[in-house]
Amino acid sequence: MRQITAAQAAALLQDGDTLLIGGSGGGHAVPDALLAAVGERFRATGAPRAITAVHPVGLGDGKTRGAGHLAQKGLLKRVVSGTFVNSPGIARLALDEEVEAYTLPQGAMSQLMREMAAGRPGLLTKTGLHTFVDPRQGGGRQSRRATEDLIDVVEFRGDEYLFYKPYSVNVAFLRGSAADEDGNISMEHEAVTLEMLSMAQATRRAGGIVIAQVKRIVPSGSIHPKMVKVPGILLDAVVVEPDQWQTYETQESLAYSGHLRVALEDIPRLPPSPRRIVARRGALELFEAAICNLGSGISTGIANVAAEEGILRRICLTNEQGNIGGAPASGNEAGAAMSPDAQVDQPYQFDFYDGGGLDLAFLSFAEFDAEGNVNVSRFGGRIVGPGGFINISQGAGSVVFGGTLTAGGAPKAVQRVEQVTFSGPYARSRGQRVTYVTERAVFRLGEGGPEVIEIAPGADLEVDVIAAMGFRPRVSPALRRMEAGLFADGPMGLASCLPGRPPRPALNRFAMGQAAE
Repeated sequence: MRQITAAQAAALLQDGDTLLIGGSGGGHAVPDALLAAVGERFRATGAPRAITAVHPVGLGDGKTRGAGHLAQKGLLKRVVSGTFVNSPGIARLALDEEVEAYTLPQGAMSQLMREMAAGRPGLLTKTGLHTFVDPRQGGGRQSRRATEDLIDVVEFRGDEYLFYKPYSVNVAFLRGSAADEDGNISMEHEAVTLEMLSMAQATRRAGGIVIAQVKRIVPSGSIHPKMVKVPGILLDAVVVEPDQWQTYETQESLAYSGHLRVALEDIPRLPPSPRRIVARRGALELFEAAICNLGSGISTGIANVAAEEGILRRICLTNEQGNIGGAPASGNEAGAAMSPDAQVDQPYQFDFYDGGGLDLAFLSFAEFDAEGNVNVSRFGGRIVGPGGFINISQGAGSVVFGGTLTAGGAPKAVQRVEQVTFSGPYARSRGQRVTYVTERAVFRLGEGGPEVIEIAPGADLEVDVIAAMGFRPRVSPALRRMEAGLFADGPMGLASCLPGRPPRPALNRFAMGQAAE
């Protein structure tokens, strides 16, 4: 196993190369020292130029780290990622038409790594149909310079799919916790494991160079074989970064890595605010043993409410990065989870999501429209991208979108969203249950679009709700007031009235009482 410096790793990149980068969000398993070295090399020498950066998850601290190290005019030709929200410098390059920018579904990109590793032609999936990543609605492009089609619409056995094309990788930057003297990489102290193995395999198959950043070197044979995430046979070199933090904000959390079980009930209570009202109303959709995903933003408050109500251990919260159970982290730490029950690689988590494994998805909205479409990917002069939103929202049995009805006085319920990240008509055609929760009213997706089904106590339907919207919604004949307890200070008493789990639609002998004796 060859050990090199970060500067030597950066020097391996040549003009026009494709760089595949592992990691997630706010520093979770992000090879930041390697990215920083590339940025430093470019500032000093002007090389490498016109590289393509591919990373399924957005990378950065919201300032200059992560992919932000690469946000220099001339360094990048193209960026393909799930989101730019963590790296505003990349978003600025896209807005200024200085880079070919694409944001694609995080899950599709994650699963594509496995297809590339196996030498298959690409990824065939329904994920992204009828959204802005559908080639008929833009193909995931976020800049006019992005002219190449990365996705095709294909028909297979009489049904419509999207085909995500593979990438030929020259260099991969990965990260682990330790490397032994044979180059075997472990990730026991990371908050997530993601698709590091598939990335290494895909790069090796393409004849590329695989570099891993780790915190320490350990003797040969000292890593248990079941703890090896990337075998040494796939690795070309290791860069040791002794000061490697678990995330950009946390040096080391044993709860994130699963080495310590903490009291989940200690999650702080949300202060009185519209966010608390929205989260509490969303929590009313919960039921016993519900398997859920919590998106970023206002919807992360579901975990706080569940803890306050004493039901956090009676449901299962997950996140797309692969954590199952525990309490998903929020803010810049999103992607980690406190004391998860299991951590699986990200492609398998998305397999579960795409296969209908989620009972409930709690996601935030930037805006929704008269057809029930939702936008979180581009709005108000900002490029965000979908992250895992498209996989999650299309795969869940029931979706609860949360947000305030207005922002700065401007309506968030608009006639037509700027970018379709979730298609209301497509959801309706598949019989998906869709709810939009705000602090003033609750809407349910019906045949004619969002329909008002609840309004806040004391609110006037015309003055406080419809006048604050950019379209006139239908009003349910069974319109009622939102429960008063949502606006009260104390717990709502969900622990004593949490509904039982409805039967799963799929054939399950245990659920049907037909288990083999």
